[in-house]
Amino acid sequence: MKILLLSCCAPCSCAVIEKLSRENADFAVLFYNPNIRPYEEYLKRLEENKRLCEQFNVKFIDLEYDNNRWCELTKGLENEPERGARCSVCFKMRLQKAMEYALENGFDVVASVLAASRWKDLNQVNRAAQEASQITKVPYIQIEARKQGMQERRHQLIKDMKLYEQQYCGCKPKI
Repeated sequence: MKILLLSCCAPCSCAVIEKLSRENADFAVLFYNPNIRPYEEYLKRLEENKRLCEQFNVKFIDLEYDNNRWCELTKGLENEPERGARCSVCFKMRLQKAMEYALENGFDVVASVLAASRWKDLNQVNRAAQEASQITKVPYIQIEARKQGMQERRHQLIKDMKLYEQQYCGCKPKI
């Protein structure tokens, strides 16, 4: 099974990437995050994701930074709280794009780490993935990123690798 793993950032992805690498899984990491603002922050997260993938010798794919499209899709939802309607739209957009890429490039399934953070709602991510999967016909698999020691391992890798840790999701910087 060839997996395309949608990554939001290196800190959320590191333990999953390490685990999949150790299991010799056939996978690549996709960075598609047009929600991240400002652009300089996007570039920091992109480069940190690349560095992480290089460390584990994992193929890294980055798609265009399409913040204008993201802004169009989330127009009117700017004041939604974390885990609100804006997140559902954002997750679906990014997962659907990942699934379209998977379909065009020979991947069997898509997975993500969009709910690795305790600030995200796993059920909300899974609903968005199900909707995107119905549109694209590409299966979505859930990969455990919080339980079974994954959260602890994630924190240890962040520390050991000195990964850049952002202080917000991406769409609403706390400045």
